[in-house]
Amino acid sequence: NKYSKLHFYNTLTKKEEEFKPITEGFVGMYVCGPTVYGDPHLGHARAAVVFDVLYRYLQHLGNKVRYVRNITDVGHLEHDADEGEDKIQKKARAMKLEPMEIAHYYTLRYRDFLKELNCLDPNIEPLATGHIPEQIKIIKKILDNDLAYVVNGSVYFDVVKYSQKYDYGILSGRNLEELIYQSRQLRGTSEKKHPADFALWKKADEKHIMRWDSPWSVGYPGWHIECTALSTKYLGLPYDIHGGGIDLVFPHHESEIAQSNAYCYPHEPNNEARYWIHNNLITINGQKMSKSLGNFITLEELFTGNNKNISKAYSPQVLRFFMLRAHYRKPVDFSDKALQEAEEALKRLWRIVNLLKDLPTYPESTFNVEEYKDKLYTAINRDLNTPELLAHLFNLGRISDRIKAGELKISAEDKDKLLKIVNTFVREILGLEDIATPQIKTLDEILNILIEIRQQARKEKNFALADKIRNDLSQIGIILRDTPTGTVWEFK
Repeated sequence: NKYSKLHFYNTLTKKEEEFKPITEGFVGMYVCGPTVYGDPHLGHARAAVVFDVLYRYLQHLGNKVRYVRNITDVGHLEHDADEGEDKIQKKARAMKLEPMEIAHYYTLRYRDFLKELNCLDPNIEPLATGHIPEQIKIIKKILDNDLAYVVNGSVYFDVVKYSQKYDYGILSGRNLEELIYQSRQLRGTSEKKHPADFALWKKADEKHIMRWDSPWSVGYPGWHIECTALSTKYLGLPYDIHGGGIDLVFPHHESEIAQSNAYCYPHEPNNEARYWIHNNLITINGQKMSKSLGNFITLEELFTGNNKNISKAYSPQVLRFFMLRAHYRKPVDFSDKALQEAEEALKRLWRIVNLLKDLPTYPESTFNVEEYKDKLYTAINRDLNTPELLAHLFNLGRISDRIKAGELKISAEDKDKLLKIVNTFVREILGLEDIATPQIKTLDEILNILIEIRQQARKEKNFALADKIRNDLSQIGIILRDTPTGTVWEFK
């Protein structure tokens, strides 16, 4: 199939490569999900939308895809380090709730908001807390392979010993000397052999609420081990695609690769996944999004307008379209003005798409539909280049004008093909919906009420009111037409 030559930039190899699944027709994809201690925000939305489009496109190409996206509900400590309090436990303590109440509440919120963004559900959405035995099993094997050690009931990955056999830095490009030098500044690392070592299992102190039995102590798993355990359980080793935000490359994804290779030692390195794909981050008016800077925006605030950084509420579809206007590997600067521009552009796109059905047809075509179709596939196959894809879709406006003017001609058969391919890309692959549809529905309901009032006025011979309704509507571009079966409305 000439349309299936999909290429990605692979963070692992630092180059763009043609995607070839391990088993033809089947794709295993693992994407790092959220740590559920707060409401989903713009950063969560970007990763979700990027990998939703990839998931949709892989299926469109005829693959059977197993999409696994985890929920981190234990083990993610403050500052992404091995010390400090568990983020979920900290929130639970502040709100005087059980940690699982916090995790469950924000998991449901995350799923609900992603549905509003029109993101498809993953095939499997495993919880870290539901897979403690799998994590313990992998830690045991890494210890058996002498690539980890136990100190005071905690288990640490031995990065220096691992680096004698494999490359710790294969994904991020960091070298061990640099890591040890940088991490010397970290506090609380005294029980580790080396500052760069990371926790596989942590012994729980008496204040720690979330705790499980293990061969080493009553404690809890480290942050990195869950993703290795969950991806291995549901996709095997190696699998096709691992995705996530670029902020996870180090230390999270680098450590995942190390754990997988240490688990399978002494076999050849599997690097966990063949293709590592990372989306870039979002800035707010040129600054990093953070609560301390006062520019933090949750999805609820965006969809309700309840945030000082935005002037009004925006549709989830506008946010989805805004994300797709930028290439996934480039940073996106979020602002109220940029969202307003995205909203207008999305309305324009749907006007173009909706008016295609009204194009005049001719016996013969001079417009080459196959050539246009090739452009759409070439764009998305070029490392998911959604901005280029959208540019071709917007170009339909100019093409339509030329067909209406008779400069280009399209046959009825080719028009049907064009409608089908455009609908496939806009709705099925990009996952976009027409934001005007609910507005038209509401407008229809309002106008039907006015039509009833006008009919009642005419029955009561109040022709002045009936004429005023008709004339005032005409002034704003809406015409009432009286027919034998009743009054209908239409735009001028």
